[in-house]
Amino acid sequence: MTTADTLSEATSDASLARSVARSQEIEEQIKTNPEKFRVLTGDRPTGNLHLGHYLGTLRNRVRLQDQGVDTWVIIADYQVITDRDGVGPIRERVLSLVTDYLACGIDPEKSTIFTHSAIPALNQLMLPFLSLVTESELHRNPTVKAELEATGGRAMSGLLLTYPVHQAADILFCDANLVPAGKDQLPHIEQTRLIANRFDKRYGRGELSHPVFRRPDALLSQVQNLLGTDGQKMSKSRGNTIELGMTADQTAKMLKRAVTDSERLITFDPVNRPEVANLLLMASEATGQAPAEIADQIGDKGAGALKALVIDAVNGMLEPIRARRTELAQDEAYLRSILAAGNEKANAQADEKLAQVRQAMKMVY
Repeated sequence: MTTADTLSEATSDASLARSVARSQEIEEQIKTNPEKFRVLTGDRPTGNLHLGHYLGTLRNRVRLQDQGVDTWVIIADYQVITDRDGVGPIRERVLSLVTDYLACGIDPEKSTIFTHSAIPALNQLMLPFLSLVTESELHRNPTVKAELEATGGRAMSGLLLTYPVHQAADILFCDANLVPAGKDQLPHIEQTRLIANRFDKRYGRGELSHPVFRRPDALLSQVQNLLGTDGQKMSKSRGNTIELGMTADQTAKMLKRAVTDSERLITFDPVNRPEVANLLLMASEATGQAPAEIADQIGDKGAGALKALVIDAVNGMLEPIRARRTELAQDEAYLRSILAAGNEKANAQADEKLAQVRQAMKMVY
C-alpha cells in the first residue's frame, strides 16, 4: 500500500493542525456557499441528552441548519448493541432523542432525522466496506482500543470491532462531506476517507467517470469539553450530567452538589482549578460572557455565589427548550411522523447509493 492508503495517526500534531486549518476554511465557505455541504451527525440512544450534548453538538447543528447547510441527523440505534447485551428502553430513548432535537431547534423541514435500523441499504454497505480494511487497522482505531480496554477482559463483539466501518457507512451513504467532530473523532473520519479512496481505486474505473463517494472533512468543535458535576468526564452512566429534560429545581440540586475547592476567591484557572473553571465555562456558554469576566464579577464571594450564578444562567438558557420539550413529549404521533418522513428520505438516498455501488462492482444482474 502507498502512504496515502495507510491509516495515519489522525491525532498527531501535524494532522491536527491540518484539520484545524481545513475546519476554519470550511467555516468561511459556509458563510457564502452553504449549499456545497451536507452534514452527517447524530447520537446513540443510550440515555437522555444533557447539557454537554446541547453545548457541544446540538446548538451547533441548529446553527449549521439555519445557515443553509443540508443537515442529516442519525439516531444510531444499531450501535447501541455493539458493546452490551441489551438495548434498554430503546423505543422510549429514540423518541426522547427526537423530542430533544426538535426542542433545541432542529427543524424537520430543513434537516433529516432518521434511525439506523430503518435503512437496510445503508447497513448493506458494510459488506463491501469490510473487504477494504484490515483487522489490524480496526484494532488500531482509538475508539475500538478504548472500548476494548474498558471491557475488563470481556471478548469484543464483531460489531464493536467493525464500529468504525459502520460509521463510515453512515457518512458515505448520504453523500455527507462534513462531519462535526472533536479531535478524538478524527481517526473515524480518516478511516472513512480511506474506505472511500480504496473503494474508488478498486471499483471506480472504467464505466464510472466520477468517484462513487464524496470525501468527508471534519468540522472541529469550538466548544471546550465540560466536566460533569463531580469533576469527572461528563457521562450519562456516571449520573453527573444535567439532562435537558430535568426541571429547574433538579438542575439547581445537581449544580449545588458540584465539586469546587476551598478557595473563596473565584478565578478562571483551568489547569490548577479545573472544577471551578468548569462551572465558569458553563456560565460562559449560557450567557456569552467570558469566563474570566464572570470570575472577576464574583470575586471573593466564594463557591456558593458561583453556583448560584451558574444555576440562574443554565436554567435561563434551558427554560424555552424545556417548555417546548414538554409540549412535544405529549404528541407521540407527531414525533413518529417526523421519524417516518426522515426514514423515507434516508431510504431513498441509501437505495440510490447502493445501486451506484453495485454498478461500480459490476453486480447488477
